[in-house]
Amino acid sequence: MNKDVFKGKWEQWKGQAKSKWGELTDDDLLQVQGDAQRLAGLLQERYGHTKERAQQEIQDFYDRNN
Repeated sequence: MNKDVFKGKWEQWKGQAKSKWGELTDDDLLQVQGDAQRLAGLLQERYGHTKERAQQEIQDFYDRNN
């Protein structure tokens, strides 16, 4: 995953991210600001995912939306 692309497209992807991860609030998504590591941390916190699972979900999301 290209972190620069992820960050650059984040504004376009926020709505899709909210649909996918409904437990994340608008404030959470604003906090992320296109930072995949920050998003992974939120997924771990809200969903109880392991670091690896959170990273895989983000990679899958990136692959589907890029």
